[in-house]
Amino acid sequence: MNFFRGVMGGQTAGPQPTGAETIQKLCDRVASSTLLEDRRDAVRALKALSKKYRLEVGTQAMDHLIHILQTDRSDSEILGYALDTLYNIICNDEEEEQDESEDENTQKQEEDLGVLFTEKFLRDSESVTLLLTLLEEFDFHVRWPGVKLLTALLKNQCSQVQGVILVSPMGVSRLMDLLADSREVIRNDGLLLLQHLTKGNAAIQKIVAFENAFERLLDIITEEGSSDGGIVVEDCLLLLLNLLKNNSSNQNFFKEGSYIQRMKPWFEVGDDNSGWSAQKVTNLHLMLQLVRVMVSPGNAPGASSSCQKAMYQCGLLQQLCTILMATGVPADILTETINTVSEVIRGSQTNQDYFASVNAPSNPPRPAIVVLLMSMVNERQPFVLRCAVLYCFQCFLYKNQKGQGEIVATLLPSTIDANSISAGQLLCGGLFSADSLSNWCAAVALAHALQDNLTQKEQLLRVQLATSLGKPPVSLLQQCTNILSQGSKVQTRVGLLMLLCTWINNCPIAVTHFLHNQENVPFLTGQISENLGEDERLVQGLCALLLGICIYYNDNSLENYTKEKLKQLIEKRIGKENFVEKLGFVTKHELYSRAAQKPQPVFPSPEQMLFDHEFTKLVKELEGIITKAVHKSSEEEKKEEEVKKTLEQHDSIVTQYKDLIRDQDAQIQELKEQVSTLSMNNEQMQTQITQQQSQIQQHKDQYNILKLKLGKDPQGPFTQGEGAQVNGLNTEELGQLREEVEELRRQHTLLHTQLSEKDTLINTLRSGTAESQTADMAAGGSVDTERLRELELLRSQVQSQCAEISQLQTERQELIRRAEATPLAPSSGSSADDAKAAELESRLAAQNTETERLKEECRGLRERCAGLEQQLATAQSTVAIEQTEKAKLQQDVQESKKEQDDLLMLLADQDQKILSLKQKLKDLGETVDEDEEDDLDARDLDEDEDDD
Repeated sequence: MNFFRGVMGGQTAGPQPTGAETIQKLCDRVASSTLLEDRRDAVRALKALSKKYRLEVGTQAMDHLIHILQTDRSDSEILGYALDTLYNIICNDEEEEQDESEDENTQKQEEDLGVLFTEKFLRDSESVTLLLTLLEEFDFHVRWPGVKLLTALLKNQCSQVQGVILVSPMGVSRLMDLLADSREVIRNDGLLLLQHLTKGNAAIQKIVAFENAFERLLDIITEEGSSDGGIVVEDCLLLLLNLLKNNSSNQNFFKEGSYIQRMKPWFEVGDDNSGWSAQKVTNLHLMLQLVRVMVSPGNAPGASSSCQKAMYQCGLLQQLCTILMATGVPADILTETINTVSEVIRGSQTNQDYFASVNAPSNPPRPAIVVLLMSMVNERQPFVLRCAVLYCFQCFLYKNQKGQGEIVATLLPSTIDANSISAGQLLCGGLFSADSLSNWCAAVALAHALQDNLTQKEQLLRVQLATSLGKPPVSLLQQCTNILSQGSKVQTRVGLLMLLCTWINNCPIAVTHFLHNQENVPFLTGQISENLGEDERLVQGLCALLLGICIYYNDNSLENYTKEKLKQLIEKRIGKENFVEKLGFVTKHELYSRAAQKPQPVFPSPEQMLFDHEFTKLVKELEGIITKAVHKSSEEEKKEEEVKKTLEQHDSIVTQYKDLIRDQDAQIQELKEQVSTLSMNNEQMQTQITQQQSQIQQHKDQYNILKLKLGKDPQGPFTQGEGAQVNGLNTEELGQLREEVEELRRQHTLLHTQLSEKDTLINTLRSGTAESQTADMAAGGSVDTERLRELELLRSQVQSQCAEISQLQTERQELIRRAEATPLAPSSGSSADDAKAAELESRLAAQNTETERLKEECRGLRERCAGLEQQLATAQSTVAIEQTEKAKLQQDVQESKKEQDDLLMLLADQDQKILSLKQKLKDLGETVDEDEEDDLDARDLDEDEDDD
């Protein structure tokens, strides 16, 4: 009280001031004092009174406290007092409420008070911006109360605070810095703040994720001991769930950042599972939920499949299966692990194959699927565990025809092993046990083994059951209908009806087997036609669905139960409208809507477990189809069958054309490959020609040098040493020239061979084009045009190559002309030089002859190309003429058909008029010759026969 006396001016006598008066004076002190110490003392006093006099402090002091935050930024102590005071009046202190044992009304008033003061604080959005700025202060007494105050604001008015933070520059970044604070209390409260901040706001979730939140949170989880960590690990996992749930962008970022691989160590629980603390169970439960978020069936299909692949590759699925088969695992963790494994393998063939190979650590080892099914059909197991096993089995068979075949195979006689328990035996045992939930689960599981798999539906018809000693075996299909007719529990009958509907759906052979038993149809019609209670309406609707499937997929192979006779039976005993009404009971059921929401079977009690998710989709698909099928007349069905036949014929024609186009595409591809090969050969030939041009240029240079050397000294004979040197040089160069001329001759021969090959290929293409034009003149016009275009390309390539060869020959001729024009200087040397010069000239003459020969060959090639071009032009004109004739013939046919239809209509009108006139004559009492009517009828018949 001495402190308050000092604040109030030191008065000791008189009545004590009330709390409201004291708070008013403190607020005046805060507003009017010029000394920082006085304001600090007043704010400290307000903090002390803020919990007891929450309403008064919040009403009178909030504006002054916000003003303190704006003006006294330099003093961290007064800032801390102001933030603590604001936190006390805005936050709903649950502990205090529990200690004071307040009733519910008082608690509601306190919560309303917190919301009221939050709205007052948020009237000016700058207040939140100011608070974000204060969070940059490193001082503990400012930062920590600032974090708590912002968290309280988010609890009371989340969306409004989120909107302010979202538009504030660097607002989210400042909050993310809290995770890097070395003081654990600030970091931990920062986690709580981010949890509230990221609730239900995808934009903030994305910003937080791209602020490296995943990396920081996973580091904190690892530092705190993963699943063995404390409450901090739980907070990190809750924040991760907020960031990833229903946010495809963050899920993709999490996957691409290779953070899935960092989840594997979380599930390395070790062999000693005795020490499962409550916090460890909570942490592991959240970790499993995090895995499920990444592979949830509600995600985009591509996103879930890529996450499933990553989980298998990094060993996460293997680790989960280890927990699944481990001993000593708490029941709720085991249940959640089964659900997690279910969604990791759902729709992923690789993961499903791995799961099928997992064995339980028993002696002898048993497949994990068998062990799980044993729990599902065991009525002593917890209900949630049995639901989880059913979901796991459904996910294992989802889009897994291989797995479906393996399950059905365990029921077939040739594969049954008497010494071991198989999945099929467990399902049959559950199907016919005394427990209705086991009946339902086994029926649904077996239905998933047949889902969208016609082969397995037909295979399951082979299954025979020995019901009792001394009696012949009955089929599984017949045994299901026998149990159905015995009037068992509603849950059992619903499960069996769902199995039968799935089994015979889109399987005419199964429909025939079902109708073959003379008792099945009367039982169904009797069930549908009766007026039963509310509990039996669902059974009536499913019976109507089963009977409707028998009508729609009936192949009319049984004379007594054709489509028409079944519809007549419905009309007589039930009534079409009553039948459709009973069929509609299924989709109107409350539990139908709940089961249709998601694939996982989640029900509050076993009695409410009536519908399967996949079956709800089947009902939605079939309800309208069956309604139409029941109301259709026989004539409409005949028309539909004719339309189906027409469509089948059309599909057959389309298939033939597709095959033809496929063959033509293959031929075009071969021609393209040939063109590519020819192009490569052309490039090689161009390279060779370039090399030859270079060699000819070298020859010209060497020849000029040789001539210069031979006529270099006209004054007298060489000395003996110089003559020997020159002769030696000339001999070496002439030998080199001789070799190069031989090489040129070989290259020319090679060019000639390649040109001959091209000529042959062109002839082949021409003949192929002619054949294609003759065989497919109408359908292959575009292909012929393409071949002509390719042939034209080949022709141009050959012409270009001929031009290049002609250019080469011209250059060689120019070389020879220059060599002949250059006069050889008379040499006074030895006669050996004259002989060598003569030999060189003779070789040049031979090369000239070779050049002339190449010219002749090129001229022949040009003539061939011209002839080929003329043939192509002739073929194109022939194609155009034939196409024109074809179009003309088609037009004539259409006109003839039109004229014939017009004549038929005129004749029909004339006959109708004659009949009407005769009828009028009869009405007037005139006598009409019947022979004329017979003649008219005969004429009509003749005309009909002519039309046929």
